[in-house]
Amino acid sequence: MSSADRDNVPAWAAHELGKVIVSPADVHRRVLELGAEITQDYRDHPPLLVGVLKGALTFMSDLMRAIELPLDVDFMAVSSYGAATKSSGVVRIVKDLDIDLTNRHVLVVEDIVDSGLTLNYLRKYLGSRKPLSLEVCALLFKEGEQRVEQTIRYTGFRIAPEFVVGYGLDVNERYRNLDGIYEFVGKP
Repeated sequence: MSSADRDNVPAWAAHELGKVIVSPADVHRRVLELGAEITQDYRDHPPLLVGVLKGALTFMSDLMRAIELPLDVDFMAVSSYGAATKSSGVVRIVKDLDIDLTNRHVLVVEDIVDSGLTLNYLRKYLGSRKPLSLEVCALLFKEGEQRVEQTIRYTGFRIAPEFVVGYGLDVNERYRNLDGIYEFVGKP
């Protein structure tokens, strides 16, 4: 980490963080760009944003404020990691949606796409609810990790296959509150 980046990291986290993957300034800039793009693409039919908890909470909060349209939002909680740093491949719905998707334009907001297994499951699950359209906005896309081919309409950043934390991403529920995205080098 550069000294400027280290100055922005709380002391309690610095010992378990490696290099900066995406700086706080770059995250902020890209979220605004994605918001402008989504505003343009959905100007005639505002989408329902579906956030995938807990990791996408921070990203979705900033993204929805960057979209200049009337929005409805809902959240799902799914689990495929548990306390591990790799997906188990088994997806479990912990909290389902409250809003009906029938005849709605739906934009799923994800923090990170790595294996693609969770997203593949969500596409099938949500697609069965008859939305008019179903697209994905992912903050991060891990290169070379996909076990299932994915088409993602909006991608914030493509990153190397490293375990990362910050800006909503965690390990054992920690580090979500960091402003940037960092390589995790500690022990889970």
